[in-house]
Amino acid sequence: MRYIVIGAGAVGGTIGARLHQGGHDVLLIARGAHYEALKSDGLRLITPESTETLDIPAADGPVPTRDDDVLILATKSQDTIAALGDWPADLPVVCAQNGVDNERTVLRRFSRVYGMCVWLPAQHLEPGVVAAHGYPYSGMLHVGRYPQGVDDLATQIVADLGKRGLVARTVPDVMRWKHGKLLGNLANAVEALIGRPDGPVDGRTAVVERARTEAMSVLDKAGIAYNTPEEEAQVRGHQVDVRPIEGVGRGGGSSWQSLARASGSIEADYLNGEIVLLGRLHGVPTPVNEVLRREANEHAREKLPPGSMPLETLVALIDERCAAESR
Repeated sequence: MRYIVIGAGAVGGTIGARLHQGGHDVLLIARGAHYEALKSDGLRLITPESTETLDIPAADGPVPTRDDDVLILATKSQDTIAALGDWPADLPVVCAQNGVDNERTVLRRFSRVYGMCVWLPAQHLEPGVVAAHGYPYSGMLHVGRYPQGVDDLATQIVADLGKRGLVARTVPDVMRWKHGKLLGNLANAVEALIGRPDGPVDGRTAVVERARTEAMSVLDKAGIAYNTPEEEAQVRGHQVDVRPIEGVGRGGGSSWQSLARASGSIEADYLNGEIVLLGRLHGVPTPVNEVLRREANEHAREKLPPGSMPLETLVALIDERCAAESR
């Protein structure tokens, strides 16, 4: 079985590298300078334990496929449709992405779709280089058939992922785990806009809690199940602790990295925007997540650096929106 990783950035690069180290046939799909670096120099995987350069085949777009190919989609959600556009629809697709809309989108064209809930702290800010900060495992991955269930392929994928540097589990309710991850990812826009916290509790924490409380009300009204932080902690334990890497400064999460790379786009429409959409469908106001979605997109379009908005400005915008919706 060959794994074709579409979007070999922080998450995709780490998954592809670990599968390659486990002895599996892997092809990395990347673009631009990252593809050129992968093609000429290989993928450099940096972890708290080691640095290794891996000679993994790479391409910058669709290639002739085989019957046993599995597509692992690790792009940002806003790139899903374009990334899968020219790949054969009879191949299975694993959505190793944040958000909960990708699986439904992919199922319109691909008949075999799998969700993957990704807990994998990594960053990709330099062509050809991925830093994975998880220890002792780089990440924990929950895999299940979409919309639900576990089949032989899901079981095989999990076995392959678990051979080197990753922990993987089959779960029949993968979207419940992905909705729980969505609640955590609502903080991505906050981190991207105003920067990383200075300590365990600061003004950012209150904004994140407002976004999460609003989102849980929406999910409850919609009848959508989600796992709790306590359940995540019990399953995760200390298998994927974040460790510093000597010589590698750790930036923020995926949205922070989008602004840091000045990519021009950000995933907020599929994170905070998912809550806004569900709120509109079910009649629940979502002013906090709407402001986060709007401001994150504006910062991405303007290519503003992460952490460039004062906390006071963000709080004022949220309070203004909340007051307007309560009238």
